[in-house]
Amino acid sequence: MAYSRLIRASLDDDIAMTMLTARSVRRGWRRTRRRGYLIPILVACVIAAGALWTVGYLLWPTWTQTAASDPSRIPVSVGATVFNVPPAAIRIKVQKHSGPQERVDLAFDYPSLTPPDVPRHVSASTFDIGAQTIERIFVTVVAHNNALSPDQRIRTIYPRYLEANVGAAPDGLTTRVFRDASPYAGDDLVVGNAPPLVARCTRETDTPGMCLSERRVDGADLTFRFPRQWLSDWRAVVAAMDRLTMQMRNSRS
Repeated sequence: MAYSRLIRASLDDDIAMTMLTARSVRRGWRRTRRRGYLIPILVACVIAAGALWTVGYLLWPTWTQTAASDPSRIPVSVGATVFNVPPAAIRIKVQKHSGPQERVDLAFDYPSLTPPDVPRHVSASTFDIGAQTIERIFVTVVAHNNALSPDQRIRTIYPRYLEANVGAAPDGLTTRVFRDASPYAGDDLVVGNAPPLVARCTRETDTPGMCLSERRVDGADLTFRFPRQWLSDWRAVVAAMDRLTMQMRNSRS
């Protein structure tokens, strides 16, 4: 009888041990399964964090020179080239912010080259068309994106459409007329030396003639627009364009 109880107790112990072992195995399997779920989640988190860091690094603006020391100027990056411009000179409201932009349109009073004052309200009764004169030089800064440079256009494109005759212009300038059937019909090419000037100008009609002069600065093209009448003192106009370029590129100007 005692022997039977001993055997039964031993069997109970074996059963208990088996149940404990089964529970341990199930717990271990659950832990392993949970770890199996966690590993892909952790890998996905690491990949997502790396992607976010890469996007942030690529989009974060980088500057090639220090910000403007003059608080009246803001740094604008056009074509990965930094220009320090006065916000008051920016003509389009949505462009009045620092950072990368594809294009910036500016205007400066001439000959002071300061930002223009707030426009004065003019009514129909006070408007005098005879008194209206253009006293501003306009500048457009555009990312060129490896397009044909202004110098290449002057050497390779313009000559195809110019008349053969060369005309004289004030104070040492020369003019070439674009053919009527050309894309530049109605314009003249005005060229000067010492200092160099190349401008494409519309002719004087009922509206004042305007001139465009272009130059490339690193990753951006600058287009200066001014009245053709200013060609009577064209060397001062060239000096003004040089000065504006230097001011926008120099952080201490």
